[in-house]
Amino acid sequence: MTQHFKSDKPIFLQIREKIEDQIVQGTLKEGEQAPSTTQLVNFYKVNHVTVAKGINQLVEAEILFKRRGIGTFVTEGAQQKLLQKRKETFASVDLRNMIIEAEKLNLSEEELINLIKKTKEELHNES
Repeated sequence: MTQHFKSDKPIFLQIREKIEDQIVQGTLKEGEQAPSTTQLVNFYKVNHVTVAKGINQLVEAEILFKRRGIGTFVTEGAQQKLLQKRKETFASVDLRNMIIEAEKLNLSEEELINLIKKTKEELHNES
């Protein structure tokens, strides 16, 4: 986890997304206890209400669930639910915008695919 936040998005959303990332990547597994609000407040050095808002959104989305007096846990099926949501968002927003831009640049499908492969290769070489 990183303690740096972007200024273009509310902090509670960024905290929510960091927890979602951990679930998607398998760092935080289904059935496991999520970090407590107090732990997140101490780690990120932000207001308790800010952290609670991010956590509560995940509870409302049934990604996390609370056990009174025990803690917050990752819901069974949360990883798959998040993966599906992200794939849908990727297709409807990111991929759509990429295709629109590619058409403006008169890139053929083949050129676009080659650019994707090249960029993917470069990213893997950076790792």
